[in-house]
Amino acid sequence: MKVAEILTTLRSERIKRGISQTDLADQIGMKQPQLARIERLVATPSLTTIERYAHGLGFEIGLSLVKGLKNK
Repeated sequence: MKVAEILTTLRSERIKRGISQTDLADQIGMKQPQLARIERLVATPSLTTIERYAHGLGFEIGLSLVKGLKNK
């Protein structure tokens, strides 16, 4: 899953649960405008920030390394 897909999924889950950006931002130690920029995909968050967001909704982030295309 790509970062944009993860953030879209987390945003959808936040909205589904009826949690405001302000409430989630307060819960995870972030400012609401920062959370808004992340959700609009204006800012690319660090992995640590994505983890904070996910944890705030009760999710864990898992990583995997996948072999990609060979360099030509």
